[in-house]
This record gives sequence, structure tokens and C-alpha cells, in this order.
Amino acid sequence: MAEPRWLDEREQRAWRGYRRMRRLLDLELARELMRDAGLSEPDYDVLSDLSETPDQRLRLSELADRMLWSRSRLSHHLTRMQQRGLVAREECASDGRGAVVVLTAEGRRAIEAAAPGHVAAVRRHLIDLLTPDEVAALDALTHRVVDHLTRPGE
Repeated sequence: MAEPRWLDEREQRAWRGYRRMRRLLDLELARELMRDAGLSEPDYDVLSDLSETPDQRLRLSELADRMLWSRSRLSHHLTRMQQRGLVAREECASDGRGAVVVLTAEGRRAIEAAAPGHVAAVRRHLIDLLTPDEVAALDALTHRVVDHLTRPGE
């Protein structure tokens, strides 16, 4: 068995710094989103994904894939969102077993009300702390890692 390639001091510092930053940033953004808009991060993800589609609807399976959630977990979450009037479910016309998630007028109002504050928080806690070169570097490295992790068969 090959000897592990341990992280050197600089790599370890970068890795641990990234992990701590991600946890703190996620926590703060979630707190502010709930406090200011009454939405959880998953609520916001569902509403923003639906609002960005031309007909404001997605198959449940596609939405689950986007969120990296199981269909069952998403289905339970959508039930709670339906009870609040944010989304509706319809049968899929092309597949009787599938479901389509639809953004309601209330859901549209919620995402439109939440988005400005959420974007301001993202700016305040990340984007505006970086130089333009650092934003470009962040863009490049996040896409490189996402591409690596989402390549089929690897």
C-alpha cells in the first residue's frame, strides 16, 4: 500500500481554513435568511431554482438532483412548503409516476422579497471582502472542483 500524501503545513492551513469558512458562512447566511425572510436555505434553493426556469416548474427528480437530495427527502420538504403555499405539485403529463413542482404566486412573492437581502448578505460576508482577482480565482477553483466531482464515471 502506498504511503499517504499528507498535507503539508500550507495545504493543511488552507484546507482547515476553507472548512471553517464554509461552516461559518453557511451558518450566517442561513441565520440571516431565516431572520429576514422566514425561509430556510432549502426553501430558498427550491424557490430560486423554480424561479429561474422559463415556466417556473421542474420535475421533482430534477430538483432533487440539483439539490443533491433524495427524492424522498425533497418530497417531505416540499410537503411543508406546500402547506405554506410556496409551491404546488402536479402530475407529470409525460410520466404518470412522476411529479412536477410548480412555483406559486406566493412562492414568487417570497423569493422576490428574500433575494435582495440574501444577495446583500452574500456580498457582505464574502464577495465584497475579495478583490476582483480573488473573485476570479474563486470562480475558477469552484468550477474546477465541481467539474471534477460531477464528471460521470470518475
